[in-house]
Amino acid sequence: MHRVQRHAGFTLVELVTTIILIAILAVVVIPRLLTSSSYSAFTLQDEFISELRKVQIMAMNNQDRCYRLSVTDTGYQVSRFNGRYQGACTGTPVRTDALQAFQGGGSLALLNGGASSFNIEFNLQGVPIVNGARCNGNCISIIADETLFLAIESEGYIHDGQ
Repeated sequence: MHRVQRHAGFTLVELVTTIILIAILAVVVIPRLLTSSSYSAFTLQDEFISELRKVQIMAMNNQDRCYRLSVTDTGYQVSRFNGRYQGACTGTPVRTDALQAFQGGGSLALLNGGASSFNIEFNLQGVPIVNGARCNGNCISIIADETLFLAIESEGYIHDGQ
């Protein structure tokens, strides 16, 4: 009797399917698992610019109130005051929003002096006053997975820095 020998192996379709699955894992899943922080400086920059613009609009629409955005090492929060003296918020806050904590080790710092705790108030025209002084250009550095800048122009326009 003659025996037919059969070799066991993978078909071409099985091999191609396996290679495609490994490629998808390599491109999509593995970088997410290996990254220490998924919170990027761009996310923090966009979030903080949106918050500043929101408070700026509230300050311009409510001339009888004063708004302060307080930044600390761990996050930021908005406070509303009923008093204003020479453009600065006075008295105790009438309302303070919840602290918005920085995620993934992100933080903010002033370019001038490097302080990580500071206040931003808005005058009646909506111009941000950072720690008692106006900014003109890059004022705040955003530190997360990389360092970016936030610019505040002298007329009050808030945007991402260069």
